[in-house]
Amino acid sequence: MKIKIINKSNHSLPNYETLASAGMDLRANLSEPRILKPLERSIVGTGLFLELPVGLEAQVRPRSGLAAKKGITVLNAPGTIDADYRGEVGVILVNLSHEEFTINNGERIAQLVVAKHERAEWIEVDELSETERGSGGFGSTGVK
Repeated sequence: MKIKIINKSNHSLPNYETLASAGMDLRANLSEPRILKPLERSIVGTGLFLELPVGLEAQVRPRSGLAAKKGITVLNAPGTIDADYRGEVGVILVNLSHEEFTINNGERIAQLVVAKHERAEWIEVDELSETERGSGGFGSTGVK
């Protein structure tokens, strides 16, 4: 699939690192380093602007290494970029660690996954079909 993109950063376009990668790394586009204190959140720009075709969305997701090693994650993961959005792709980062974290220009801060989606049409009914699970949720199926 082809997607139109404007790159106002000084970094290369996001790309797939391996043949089987689902996501592409997003890089911080900053004029100076930004310090993220413990439990602080910040929207970090990427300098990227997308024109997604209708029927596609872009999902902004955490990078597993940054989350595991530094406690830095995407607050609204996955963040959704809709096909009609034309603003800069921003990443809402949060520091869940006990130490300050410095975000540097060009640092890989999140990943972007492009996905197809469907539009739902609600059909209002008086009851739903029965299943073995029923209304059980939030761990009701056990821990095994």
